[in-house]
Amino acid sequence: MRKRLTFCSLIVAVVGLCSALLIYLTAGEGADGGEGFEIVMVDGKAYPIPLADTKMYRRELQRFGGKMALLLDDLNRWFASLWRGKSLAVTVVWITAFVSLALFLLARAMPPDPEPGVRAEDDRDKAG
Repeated sequence: MRKRLTFCSLIVAVVGLCSALLIYLTAGEGADGGEGFEIVMVDGKAYPIPLADTKMYRRELQRFGGKMALLLDDLNRWFASLWRGKSLAVTVVWITAFVSLALFLLARAMPPDPEPGVRAEDDRDKAG
């Protein structure tokens, strides 16, 4: 069982890191977010600003929900940003590292695998 868990740890690490690399190379920045934008013109250049970053949005959110609503809105946007674009690749790397490390540590905690030709002491007691 110990060898199988160590092997699974290695497989998880290789597949996860290869997947993260593939995601990183093919993904964009992920800044679109699916939310509305306000276009601000400065010196003839258009700058898109997410509506959630405007002072009016934050003021209204705080007016209706208080400071906790602002905090939870920021936390929700941060967590949602982990699953888009290149930051998804970083998230996959961290998840891969934790799962692979957990499997490896579980394998180290297991007793060593018995040799194929050697009988366990309990079996010898029962037979004799």
